[in-house]
Amino acid sequence: MPMLRRGGVVFALVVLVLLPVTGIGGSAAVAASSSNGIIVAVGAENEYANVIGQIGGRYVKVSAIESNPNTDPHTFEASPSVAKVVSAAQVVVQNGIGYDTYMNDIEAASPDSSRKVIDVQKLLGLPNSTPNPHLWYREDTMPAVAKALVSDLSAIQPAHRAYFQANATKFDNSLKPWYAAVAAFAKRYPKTPVATTEPVGDYMLEAANLTPFPLQADIMNGVDPAPQAVSFQDELFSQHKVKAFVYNQQVTDSLTASFLSDAKKYGIPVVGVYETMPTPGFDYQSWMLAEIDALQKAVADKVSTRKL
Repeated sequence: MPMLRRGGVVFALVVLVLLPVTGIGGSAAVAASSSNGIIVAVGAENEYANVIGQIGGRYVKVSAIESNPNTDPHTFEASPSVAKVVSAAQVVVQNGIGYDTYMNDIEAASPDSSRKVIDVQKLLGLPNSTPNPHLWYREDTMPAVAKALVSDLSAIQPAHRAYFQANATKFDNSLKPWYAAVAAFAKRYPKTPVATTEPVGDYMLEAANLTPFPLQADIMNGVDPAPQAVSFQDELFSQHKVKAFVYNQQVTDSLTASFLSDAKKYGIPVVGVYETMPTPGFDYQSWMLAEIDALQKAVADKVSTRKL
């Protein structure tokens, strides 16, 4: 089932604020893990799967459904093999806000009262109308996920509660360098004007939009934006009103390509951000730090980072 577009074009003022995973395996491997006392877990997106692995450690076997940063996650389709893996999972973490609705469909088709499902939207108390679904860029998201994982994993294996809690504490502490880097950037470069194609990193940027959200919604839903909105974007580059161009590295259509061309033409450094955690070489924490580092290089040194 194809996903809806999940981004939009937004031109923003940046005010930065503090804010072992496997691929899809077979049902036999899942059953073997469960019978050996290992908790079988699934993260709909690999950033969530990575955090499951960090909290569960040696007591979990984790699969990530969406894990390829070189593909467009908007076009993801859940195959029968994906359905088997999700159906067999004891613990599931999914984003919500319409981002991974295929997970709800699979879970409804194979109900299991013992399955622990962490829907991050519900965990954070966000309404269905929340405009930006890229929740992993919020500073409060993964600590909340880690806390929920301690509870759910401990319910399945009470004897290891202290182990799960210790991992969660370590994880929370490991996020402090990211918070510090974001705060330092915000203090040094307050209200830095940046253009973006989609609100992928907006939670990390704390953006004040320069264009109306209906334009973002048009792009999000695959609707052609108004010509005047595109012209406005062109002016941001040609008149050097922005310090950087932040774009979704995984979704580059003809409109994004034209924006990238304009940015290059007018000497605006670009920064590629991701919806799926780049692998190999990153965990969630180092990924977030790399994104901040790339933004600083763009603003401070006019160095582009199109790909991490």
